[in-house]
Amino acid sequence: MTKKPQKSSYSAESIIVLEGLEPVRKRPAMYIGTTSQPGVNHCLNEIIDNSIDEALAGFCRNIEVRLEDNDYLTVFDDGRGIPIENLPKYKTSALEIVMTKLHAGGKFTVGAYKVSGGLHGVGASVVNALSEHFIIEVKRNCKLYRQEYKRGVPLYKVKSVSSSMIGFKYAKGTAVSFLPDKEVFKETIEISYSIFKKQIKERAYLINNVYFKIFNKKTSDKLAYFFDGGIISLLRDLNRGKRPLHSPIYIKKQADDKEVEVAIQYNDSINENVHSFVNVINTVEGGTHLTGFRTALTKAINNYAKKELGEKNGEETLTGDDVKEGLTAIVYVKMPATNLQFEGQTKAKLGNSEVQTIVQATVFEYLETYFEENPKDAKEILGKIYLAQKARLAAKAAKEAVLRKGALEGASLPGKLADCQEKNPALSELFMVEGNSAGGTAKQGRDRKFQAILPLRGKVLNTERAYLDKVLSFKELRDLVVALGMGIGENIDYSRLRYHKIVIMTDADVDGEHIRTLLLTFFYRHLPDVINKGHLYIAQPPLYKVQSGKKIAYAYSDEEKDKLVVSLITPKTPNTPNIQHYKGLGEMNPDQLWETTMNPINRVLKQVIINDAQEADYVFSMLMGEEVPPRKKFIVTHAKMANLDL
Repeated sequence: MTKKPQKSSYSAESIIVLEGLEPVRKRPAMYIGTTSQPGVNHCLNEIIDNSIDEALAGFCRNIEVRLEDNDYLTVFDDGRGIPIENLPKYKTSALEIVMTKLHAGGKFTVGAYKVSGGLHGVGASVVNALSEHFIIEVKRNCKLYRQEYKRGVPLYKVKSVSSSMIGFKYAKGTAVSFLPDKEVFKETIEISYSIFKKQIKERAYLINNVYFKIFNKKTSDKLAYFFDGGIISLLRDLNRGKRPLHSPIYIKKQADDKEVEVAIQYNDSINENVHSFVNVINTVEGGTHLTGFRTALTKAINNYAKKELGEKNGEETLTGDDVKEGLTAIVYVKMPATNLQFEGQTKAKLGNSEVQTIVQATVFEYLETYFEENPKDAKEILGKIYLAQKARLAAKAAKEAVLRKGALEGASLPGKLADCQEKNPALSELFMVEGNSAGGTAKQGRDRKFQAILPLRGKVLNTERAYLDKVLSFKELRDLVVALGMGIGENIDYSRLRYHKIVIMTDADVDGEHIRTLLLTFFYRHLPDVINKGHLYIAQPPLYKVQSGKKIAYAYSDEEKDKLVVSLITPKTPNTPNIQHYKGLGEMNPDQLWETTMNPINRVLKQVIINDAQEADYVFSMLMGEEVPPRKKFIVTHAKMANLDL
């Protein structure tokens, strides 16, 4: 007999009000985006941004960050210090209110902060809620005050103290030291140091005359950043390793309570590198300020083209895609904190509609005059863009010719592709294998249920400066694009990707590393979403097979081989182990390749990720571009690190 379901009770008693910082601990990702490692970085940035707000307001000249050897993260500044007086309404110190209440702070009124990266007044209190231990010290009026918290709960009232617990040395300002909570950040409570350094350097470019200092006590690494060139200095840094076509174009204008700064410089590459900021917050997803900039740039260049070429201009109207090629630009807007509208607490995208109008008008007006007054630069830029347009049209025709039937149709897949039986992309793997010999071994050794093999013949095209039509005319890359199924160029459809694990499998020698670099360049420049979404991997085949009697082991480095040899020599087996050096994948039989490199249980795969897009762009341009001096300097500097199998 079936029981009747119990009636669900939904009454006033069902409504729960989360007090104080409880909502943050219940749903931390709503406030910091993720509870993985980027979330730890985000917490540190929230505290640093409070110090930066003091710098933007003109009250802070020193910001120091210390990574403690006990995993605490400490930030000092010499700003005004958070007020410690009691708020009559709450009968509690203002400091405690700021640290324990959401939407409490000095950024909701115009008086305290005219320009700020903060918006919701939740930054410091959210970090407090997500910390196992949180210490804050404030120096105001020649007195030092302190309060400590455990997971957001005060351990005592704000009190005056005689000495600093965390080494606060400035005459005034605020110091914070916190330990990220392992209950929240289960993967790790350590920051990504490389990303953190890049973000600090970025902020130093954007704020003149402020010293940023970093001390990593775990590694004894000490750094200091100070730039007085503003976004022009940042622009030059972004264009390292490339040949600029003209001097930087710098635009600055005050529009009521908003300030717009833009720096533009075209180079001889075919890639775009544009960054946007609002009050030193890197709006990685762009927003209205970036939309206004792109619209103005395209319109100004089209207007100049019509004036310059007149009736001779038989070309199509230049598009936004045409003007992107070789463009490096920075769009930086400063505005009152009270007016900021970000999409989400992580501040990745600006939402203020009026900013688009201001940026668009500012940039268009300036460029109209600049092109008239600097005809040589204008013609250099225009020539570059028309070349890009021709390449785009040629690439479009080439792409349509190659992919007209669609890559998902079985008949259109490359003949040399040994496809897998699995049709679910999330469960499917594609191995790009160097050479037909290794490809044949991989085809025999694979698990054909979920592993596909695409042999690649020889070195593929260097696509660092290759337009799409040239890329698609190269058979090996065309076969790869068709096999992946997502298309390429302006009509790319990521949802059609046929494999969610794409593995580069090359020989462990110089030629293999060269082929791997060429493939990485192709993905980074033409299919970046494959990397951004975590689908690209590098296989790690062994260098040695070490055998002693019936015992067999594999080593992936010389050091590992030496340790294996020592471990296999025992009193019972004093003979010297047999060592086989694999110079290529083709030297392994199918069973060995499966066991060491392809079997998910035993294999080692390195996932390709981009921690620092700016540095990655520079490295690819330097290694694969046409400028010889930077590459020569890199080779000479790192020559001793090369492992040459001669």
